[in-house]
Amino acid sequence: MKLDAKEMFKTQEFAKLAGVTVRALHHYDRLGLLKPKQRSTAGYRLYSARDFVRLEQIVVLKFLGMPLQQVKRVLAAEVNLAEALRRQRQVLTEKRHQIDRAIQAISTAQQSFGANRTQDWRLLQIITQEMAMQNSTDWTKKYYSPEAQEKVEERKKLWSPELQERVSREWAQLFTDIEGALGESPASAKAQALAARWRNLLAEFTGGDPEIQKGLNKMWADQANWPDQRARSFQVKPEVQDFIMRAMRVGK
Repeated sequence: MKLDAKEMFKTQEFAKLAGVTVRALHHYDRLGLLKPKQRSTAGYRLYSARDFVRLEQIVVLKFLGMPLQQVKRVLAAEVNLAEALRRQRQVLTEKRHQIDRAIQAISTAQQSFGANRTQDWRLLQIITQEMAMQNSTDWTKKYYSPEAQEKVEERKKLWSPELQERVSREWAQLFTDIEGALGESPASAKAQALAARWRNLLAEFTGGDPEIQKGLNKMWADQANWPDQRARSFQVKPEVQDFIMRAMRVGK
C-alpha cells in the first residue's frame, strides 16, 4: 500500500490501514521500535507514510520469528541484516529439527503402544531422550573431533523409528536388569553379561568407531558441565552407572 507522504494518521486509523492492532502499535512504541515523531494538538500520536514503511519492516522480521529486540537492533543498523537473517535461519532450522524429532517420537511411541496395548510412560521418556541425543549435536560438538562429527552425522541417516523403538526397549530393560543386580560382584558372570549388553547398545550409536567412542567417553566424563536440560534428560542413576563402570573395568 502506498500512502501520501504528507498525510498523517491517528493511531486507530493507522492500525486499520496497516492491519495491526492498536495494542501492537503501543507496544512497538514502548519498545522504541516505532515511535511516531509527531503529535496532534490534542496530544494524539500521528503516523506517517515513513512510519508505515517502518512497520512493514517490523512485521516482516517478526513473521520470520525474529525477537523484537533483535528487530530493533537490525532496524537501527546495529546488526547487519544479512547476518541477522543467517542466524534466524539457523534458529528456525533447529526448531524444525525439534518438531521432526517430536513427530518421530510420537510415531515410535504409537507403534509401541499399539503393539502392546499398554501405555509405557518410561519407554516414551527414553525414546524422547535418545532421539534428542541422536539428533542434537550442537552442544556436544566440542567433545568430538571434526572427523568424528562427520561420522555421527552419517550414522543419523541409518536411524529409523523401528531401530529407535528396539534400542529404547533394550536400554529400558538393561537399566531394570542392572538395578536388580546391584548386589552382584562386578566380576561375576551376570555383571559381565550386563556390561556386554551395555557395550553393544553403545555400539548402536558409535557403530564401533573408535573416534566416535572417544568423543562419547569425553562427553560422559564431563557431565558436570552439561546444559541443565540435557543433564536431566540423560540422567542415569549413580548406582547404576557406578556398577556398570566397575563391571566394564573388570572385563577389560
